[in-house]
Amino acid sequence: MERLRKHLVQILLGLALGLVFLGHAARVYQIPLVSVLDAFVYDARLRLTMPGGVDDRIVILDIDEKSLAEGGRWPWSRDKMANLLDRLFDHYGVAILGFDVVFAEPDDSSGLKSLDALSRRELKDDAGFQSALKGLRGTLDYDRRFAESMKGRPVVLGYYFTNLSSALVSGKLPEPVLPPGTFKGRNLALTTWNGYGANLPDYQANAASGGHFVPLVDFDGISRRVPMLVEYDGAYYESLSLAMVRLLLGMPPVVPGYADDGSGGRGYAGLEWLDLNTQRGTVRIPVDESAASLIPYRGKEGSFRYLSIADALNKRLPVEALKGKIVIVGTTTPGLMDLRATPVATTYPGVEIHANLIAGMLDGSIRLKPAYVLGAEVLMIGLCGLLLALLLPLFSPMKATLLAGGTFIVVTGLNLFLWQSGLLLPLASTLLMIVALYALSMSWGYFVESRSKRQFTELFGQYVPPELVDEMARDPERYSMEGRNQELTVLFSDVRSFTTISEGLDPKELTQLMNEYLGAMTTIVRNNRGTLDKYIGDAIMAFWGAPVADAEHARNAVRTALDMQRELRRLDEPFKARGWPMLHIGVGINTGTMTVGDMGSPVRKAYTVMGDAVNLGSRLEGITKQYGVGIIAGETTRALVKDVVFRELDRVRVKGKDEPVAIYEPLGFSGEVAPERLEALKLWQQALRYYRAQEWDQADVQIYNLLRQEPGCRLYQLYAERVAHYRQVPPGDGWDGVTTFETK
Repeated sequence: MERLRKHLVQILLGLALGLVFLGHAARVYQIPLVSVLDAFVYDARLRLTMPGGVDDRIVILDIDEKSLAEGGRWPWSRDKMANLLDRLFDHYGVAILGFDVVFAEPDDSSGLKSLDALSRRELKDDAGFQSALKGLRGTLDYDRRFAESMKGRPVVLGYYFTNLSSALVSGKLPEPVLPPGTFKGRNLALTTWNGYGANLPDYQANAASGGHFVPLVDFDGISRRVPMLVEYDGAYYESLSLAMVRLLLGMPPVVPGYADDGSGGRGYAGLEWLDLNTQRGTVRIPVDESAASLIPYRGKEGSFRYLSIADALNKRLPVEALKGKIVIVGTTTPGLMDLRATPVATTYPGVEIHANLIAGMLDGSIRLKPAYVLGAEVLMIGLCGLLLALLLPLFSPMKATLLAGGTFIVVTGLNLFLWQSGLLLPLASTLLMIVALYALSMSWGYFVESRSKRQFTELFGQYVPPELVDEMARDPERYSMEGRNQELTVLFSDVRSFTTISEGLDPKELTQLMNEYLGAMTTIVRNNRGTLDKYIGDAIMAFWGAPVADAEHARNAVRTALDMQRELRRLDEPFKARGWPMLHIGVGINTGTMTVGDMGSPVRKAYTVMGDAVNLGSRLEGITKQYGVGIIAGETTRALVKDVVFRELDRVRVKGKDEPVAIYEPLGFSGEVAPERLEALKLWQQALRYYRAQEWDQADVQIYNLLRQEPGCRLYQLYAERVAHYRQVPPGDGWDGVTTFETK
């Protein structure tokens, strides 16, 4: 819960972003970009999964350039078309013939109209002429001949609907496939037209059926669907492809299919399929809420065999090329303007659209896009949006990338699986939401969290090692520069005889020396997770345990002091080579409750520590030279560090503090101290007990033995002097063994 509260703003923004896409999916409003991407994704899936190959059940008789060159401009005379029908059915034995063209005007090319005019005026009394005209009428009435050539044959005529401002009504429509009132009580979004251009009444009366050949054009100009049923004047008319399939199957009725009980209740009002019930079973044609079917493109242009209509008319084709085939007459000639923009090509013959639909109906390969897809998309977006909005802010960039990428892959894989199973589920909105939420997470991390990191670096970077700044920036709410009391460990170090050293060097050399010395010491502080407080001339002040909590703050401070002394000796050789003096430092370490925070004035502030424990640490550094040691640690520090060997030095009362404290020198980590030093430590501890018990002779003997082992040790000399003094001036029975320092 704490992490959720920390990222609450980002989570709320992610949820709001998810709601934006949810509104689009629920059709509350439409986001144009999502619609464009959805169309793009649909087209990509379609192209990716097209079966390819050539379907030899369907043949397209192409009104191509070759045919126009041989037969003249289109439309051809109807006697030629009558001859074509005779060739196709009598010679080639086609199974069914559909026209993706409309015959809206009568054919006067035979001259019969002129002869009729003569018979009514100039030659009305000429019996020979009238007799000859009567005998020729059957031959010269091309329209009648064409109409009669259709009679009794499985011919489907095509026509078109329009929605012009001034309604166009031309020719005769076939009988509607469903009567007015079929969908009463259902709020369907069927395509409605106000006009049409159909075939001559005599043609339609003799044809077996008719169907419109108008595909729907989406917002981007691409044809992806054809309405199987359209509404005109209250009645419902079928498409050319549906009419041809019905005729091929024996003209079964069209039965609308619903996902509910068909009552048209409030819960669901859309079509999902059309059923054609035949003796051999039911052919189910999926449709969407507008009774349109998705065009199941088999491949690019040429997925069906194209033959020149001129070759069929003139019997230049082998009978096997057309025998038993489903034949559609159409054109690929650009001048006849039946080229469409489709997902598979920018210029695609309209006639092949109908061929694809016929094949899809027969194969059952038209994908289903029922109304409940809306709910499925809303559910998918809701689940993915909630998951990512809640989890992405909590994850590292790598984990967030893996989560978003994994979700992207799973959603895409599931969608493709459903697509291959015949169900169309929108994909772009979900994928775009995943990308948007991931981008929000990464942007938030870069612009907001990195800003917090920069702020932390600005605030703490001069005090705290970079790795600790990184650790703090992961959870910035836990850290503050406000003052608070906390147990910490402080360290003070100071260069001995710095005044003398500075007087022996010119300013440039002194600057170089101090830069190298302070740089080396500061690196050690930072390597041990210390916070650099300040430089005070040649002195260094640092502390451990804030701003980043450190359970081993005392141990890390002691390690730092030991490393500083060791590093100082390493610097001896390069300093000597440059003519610089050897440096010696005193280090004081103390642990206790301190006030830590950003302190100072409006002019200047610093993140520092204050309190009695800090003052004691400074005093301990100051008395290191009294005992001749490099490091002195307070008794609280000694109690917290278990794996370091300490030598007790004394019990002291420093200036400004009434309570005495024990002070210790850290000799090194356990296992690193030489055996002879450990033996000397045992002797020293015994000497210290004799000293505090005022057993001066025994103490003097122990100290004498220690001085023989280490003649120049200032600590042993100090206690030898004290023993000699107390022999002359005994401290008395109330003596507590505490040394009081009156100066800093």
